[in-house]
Amino acid sequence: MVKNKYNYFPADFLWGGAQAASQADGAYDVDNKGLNSSDVQPFLKNLSNTERQKLQRDGMTVDEVKRNVKDTQNYYPKRFGIDFYHTYKKDLKLLAELGFKTFRTSIDWSRIYPNGDDFEPNQAALEHYSDMIDYMQKLEIEPIITMNHYETPINITLKYGGWPNKKVIPMFEKFGQTLLDWFGDRVKYWIVVNQINMVQVEPFLSVGVCADQYENTEAALYQAVHNQMVAAAWVKEYVKSKNNPNLHIGTMVADGTVYPASSKPDDVILAMCQNRMQYLFTDVQFRGSYPKYAQNYFAENNVKLDITDEEMVSIKANPMDFLGISYYYSQMVDSTKNTYRPADVTPNPNLKTNPWGWAIDPQGLYNTLSQYADRYQKPLIIAENGFGMYDKLESDKKVHDAYRSDYLSQHIEQIGRAIHDGAKVIAYCAWSPIDIVSCSSQQRSKRYGFVYVDLDDEGNGSGKRYKKDSYYWYQNVIKTNGAEI
Repeated sequence: MVKNKYNYFPADFLWGGAQAASQADGAYDVDNKGLNSSDVQPFLKNLSNTERQKLQRDGMTVDEVKRNVKDTQNYYPKRFGIDFYHTYKKDLKLLAELGFKTFRTSIDWSRIYPNGDDFEPNQAALEHYSDMIDYMQKLEIEPIITMNHYETPINITLKYGGWPNKKVIPMFEKFGQTLLDWFGDRVKYWIVVNQINMVQVEPFLSVGVCADQYENTEAALYQAVHNQMVAAAWVKEYVKSKNNPNLHIGTMVADGTVYPASSKPDDVILAMCQNRMQYLFTDVQFRGSYPKYAQNYFAENNVKLDITDEEMVSIKANPMDFLGISYYYSQMVDSTKNTYRPADVTPNPNLKTNPWGWAIDPQGLYNTLSQYADRYQKPLIIAENGFGMYDKLESDKKVHDAYRSDYLSQHIEQIGRAIHDGAKVIAYCAWSPIDIVSCSSQQRSKRYGFVYVDLDDEGNGSGKRYKKDSYYWYQNVIKTNGAEI
């Protein structure tokens, strides 16, 4: 534990953590839940970490999805998660003891509307989440709720072709209205879509689109994101009609900005061009229009979108209230190897990585927060930041994970630095405070938590929870409001 030289966290700063229902809840066959995009991703043995992440980027074909829906041979870890659906009271008590001021999780769309196009919501699921939110408030933990965290009902993919279909917009609006009507009196902060820009690297999870579903996949993906932004604007409009000033609607991105590989002008310009295509998502949702650089990219890459004047009027009139950012690593581009296309990047030889190739770069978080703060002057939430690693449960049931505390310590320091320079950061949500199933690799062995869960990649184990060394480290960080890290 060291003193934070950038100890500028406000007294009301929200310290906490984040997870997703799709990776934690489990209970896929309870209370009439439907399958969602995460539920059809199997854990496949004998693959390298690189191969697992490639599967995530490539997505699945329609036939693969249909097969996986019915498959009884492979193991689908996100259907089981860590059984948070049933253990949430014990788990939230652990987080309250740790000192959490806030906890970000999602409400599974496929549990509230199992098929997405259902006429009525699932009452049992609504009552479950209502009880969970009540319990969080009892523990004095501020809920931050994500409406869509990779939980698009699989029926929407197979019947409607996913989010590129404009028929999905009113389905989601109905879902959003249901959540706000039920929970808007208790939940202040809502993120409409998790990591809206991750459509570039995990399209199936982001927008429910199969790899072979559209002739022009890139155009379909950008159409899907546009439709999500239309739905988000509607959600904001609905909130305004409720006249509740305590309701805040935000968008969220995964940091995808890049460094130039060198000072060569070609590298610098390529980095600038790629970064603009990352800012596209927030430019539209905060500024209300598609910038010319994006229009040029669409024209040059045969990306033709169905965008109406009415939709753009709504987006312009309903900017998001805050920005959530997930940050794990930084990336760079080399003009001799990479193109203008987003997510075409090169590893940075100056940085160490974890076993999944994620570069460790605390100053990258300072850079990201500063750039977004300067660009939009909006409140910022660190919606995710964490260190995936293989942890070992010792014979005495201890987990010595100093590497995690060290990673988070360095990143928290950079948050304080950004706050000192004017970024209005209001919350820090470490990913994920209790070990869950990895989004990108379908592994439980890729662990992020302060609390170890005794389950392996195939679901074997007791499911018992054990506090890691980092639990006590983070407990003191919160107790000192970031003064000791």
